[in-house]
Amino acid sequence: MRLTMKERKSVVGVTARRYRAARKKQKNEILGEFIQTTGYNRCYASYLLRNHGRVMVLHGQSVRLDATKSRRRPKRGKYYDRDVYTALRRIWVIMDCICGKRLKPVLGEIISKLEEHNEARFRAVVRRKLLRISAATIDRMLAGDRKRFELKGRSHTKPGTLLKHQIPIRTFADWNEKRPGFTEIDLVGHECGNPRGDFIQTLDATDVCSGWTETEAVINKAQVHVFAGLKAIKARLPFPLLGIDSDNGSEFINNQLYWFCCENKITFTRGRSSRKNDNCYVEQKNYSVVRRAVGYARYDTDEELATLNALYRRLRLYTNYFQPVMKLLERRREGSKVYKKHDEAKTPYARLLENPDLEQPRKEELRREYATLNPAQLKREITKLQDKLLAINRRKKREDFV
Repeated sequence: MRLTMKERKSVVGVTARRYRAARKKQKNEILGEFIQTTGYNRCYASYLLRNHGRVMVLHGQSVRLDATKSRRRPKRGKYYDRDVYTALRRIWVIMDCICGKRLKPVLGEIISKLEEHNEARFRAVVRRKLLRISAATIDRMLAGDRKRFELKGRSHTKPGTLLKHQIPIRTFADWNEKRPGFTEIDLVGHECGNPRGDFIQTLDATDVCSGWTETEAVINKAQVHVFAGLKAIKARLPFPLLGIDSDNGSEFINNQLYWFCCENKITFTRGRSSRKNDNCYVEQKNYSVVRRAVGYARYDTDEELATLNALYRRLRLYTNYFQPVMKLLERRREGSKVYKKHDEAKTPYARLLENPDLEQPRKEELRREYATLNPAQLKREITKLQDKLLAINRRKKREDFV
């Protein structure tokens, strides 16, 4: 039976007195018994018995040595010091406080972008440490800041597995999740829990292959406004619109959109009733892009509509060029646990450049636009428009109260 550490210390104290008083032959026998009792290495056991209780003079003072006390390793200084934390936190805020697994793959690219636009200068040692930092260390260093930046009133919409059991209205091409151009669309209402009257809706369109997201605010969910918003989104997409997948709302399921898809040879499908996971990609973006940017307030004026669309013009560049996303590769269940495997985080822009189905001239257009963008400047402009939107909403509430 193995002794506990406390019991071993007691044995050392008793045996050390016998050991030092014994002759050489007896010491060998005592040492053998001690090793058999404690399981210590012979050299270490001899060291313990020789030095237990010894008194020595250190800096003019008598110090009693206890050889049985554990020797503490000197505390190692932090590798990622305050300078690294300050630089990392600044980048993290510019990148909209994303998690470490999404931030780590693009950290080097963002550092280069910030230095290119004179937004930041990093010392060589700080830069080197930032480039080798792990995703887990990023999350650990920023854990306290993440709590303070946490958004309240989070949506309960969660992404799920894409289910393509839709009822097709008209099919011009087989739905292909590996080719850009097949999108899911949805409306996000800005009613703040009050569905009475007209209020602004955000039309959200997400490409299934790359995660490229476009948003357009419309004054209400009438099909004429939704259709106009969809045409505006189609004109901004960096790839041809090949397919649309929507829910069963009358703003989408109508003759106007049906004939538009027929004329432009766009595959048009719809999800099953009350099955949000049929449109899981766009449902996820409803929170991560729209709600995180504009919140849950009620917007119903022309001024708010103009501000929202001005914000969305910057947000599309910021989200698609600088916000990396991870795609689910595998999902399996083992008993009560569900294991998910994701690919490496990449921006929608990077996924489009890697896709062989996108034409080279369109890739060149994307590269030219990317070269002109400054993520820090985009973040400042987005924040300014968010503050303006909040000020309009507060002023409107005061006027309603009066």
